Amino acid sequence: MAGLLVVGVMTAMAVFATVDAVVFASLARFEVFARVGVRQYWIAETLWVSPIAEPSPRLLPPVGMENQFGRGTWAHPLGTDDRGRDILARIVYGSRIAIQVGIVSTLLGLVGGVLVGAVAGYYGDLVDDALMRAVETLYAIPFLVLVLAVMAAFGRNLTFAILGVGIASIPTFARLIRSRVLSVREADYVEAARAAGVRDRNIIRRHVVPNSFAPVLVQATLQVGYSIIVVAGLSFLGFGAQPPTPSWGQMLSVSKDYMIQNVWFSIWPGLAILVTVVGFNVFGDGLRDALDPRLQNE
Repeated sequence: MAGLLVVGVMTAMAVFATVDAVVFASLARFEVFARVGVRQYWIAETLWVSPIAEPSPRLLPPVGMENQFGRGTWAHPLGTDDRGRDILARIVYGSRIAIQVGIVSTLLGLVGGVLVGAVAGYYGDLVDDALMRAVETLYAIPFLVLVLAVMAAFGRNLTFAILGVGIASIPTFARLIRSRVLSVREADYVEAARAAGVRDRNIIRRHVVPNSFAPVLVQATLQVGYSIIVVAGLSFLGFGAQPPTPSWGQMLSVSKDYMIQNVWFSIWPGLAILVTVVGFNVFGDGLRDALDPRLQNE
């Protein structure tokens, strides 16, 4: 009974977030960034972000091996796992890892990509050729393979998983901002700054990057969700967070051996990944609708 109640609440949150995104995106066109996406993002994320401030292992009392694969009760709404641990507590605690990894790795990729793409697009010629050939080389390597290569070189832990995802994200951001900078650098206000003797680095920092950043910001919100999926996949393969630290991918990996004993054991972490990624994607869609001038004029 308790498990069905939790399923209903989570499903309602996902549906409400999607419906709210459609309505709120239209309102966001009139107030571009002040309110965009805030409501629909937090509706989908409330269940998972809250444990960042609250140590979730203390949410529910500990259980022992005698309670393996316990059914959902009011004391343990999602039941217990193969070691008698509360599934809800582990999912909520695992959200800290998922969201932090998604945000930090995206920031690494964003900073690196913006630096490379802005410099390449602004200077052009040989600088552009050299930097973008390096970016294209990284882009030619499959995302997950590149992350695994970084982890093989530096170490098999969560820190290097974040580093690997960040490095693998650089080409996406670099190509995106370069395409914008190529048009922005010819704008009148950039030409005026050059004529006034402003240094190139100041022009890039004050004029070029800020006026090229809107699509990059949208891509960053979508990249967070993708990074969460990638890190969950790494944890599923045995990389990333190591036991006993709970992570959603690791929970899915363990649960595959117990599908007959307790099918819900694998459903809950999968549903957690789904709701979180949908939340970030809905936020990105709302942000895109608000910042895209073509949609604002419709």
